[in-house]
Amino acid sequence: MYHVYILASRRHGTLYIGLTNSLRIRVEQHRNGKGSAFVKKYGVYLLVYAESYERAEEAIAREKQLKRWKRD
Repeated sequence: MYHVYILASRRHGTLYIGLTNSLRIRVEQHRNGKGSAFVKKYGVYLLVYAESYERAEEAIAREKQLKRWKRD
């Protein structure tokens, strides 16, 4: 199972969109400062959204789609 997820620093704050095959472990890594440098720098630790996919290709396509969206 693959997961596309969105983390936020706070309401209307900085967003981070990621992809993982273990959502619980990845969020834990972010919160412990072992995730991406971006997440650590901007304090983006609050999980606000997640979707699950059976195939990696579907999850990758969705992640790319979300990253192209405008914030509005």
